[in-house]
Amino acid sequence: MSTQADLEAKQINQLRTQFTGHRIWRSVRSDGLLGDWVASLHDPAHGVDPTVIRSDADEPRKALLAEAGRAPARSLR
Repeated sequence: MSTQADLEAKQINQLRTQFTGHRIWRSVRSDGLLGDWVASLHDPAHGVDPTVIRSDADEPRKALLAEAGRAPARSLR
């Protein structure tokens, strides 16, 4: 039986695998529980906004796909 924590760990691992130009993690709320989903840009070829924050587990993927579409084209040197 999978727990919510197992499901969220799988989701975050999938995001990290798919969006390698970002560091992705869960924030920690003041009460110690996990909070928002956060992605910080580490490779400008993968996005524009330095940080993407979403509260729902399904929203980061949508936002990061949009970011990829906004990223400057990579030069072919």
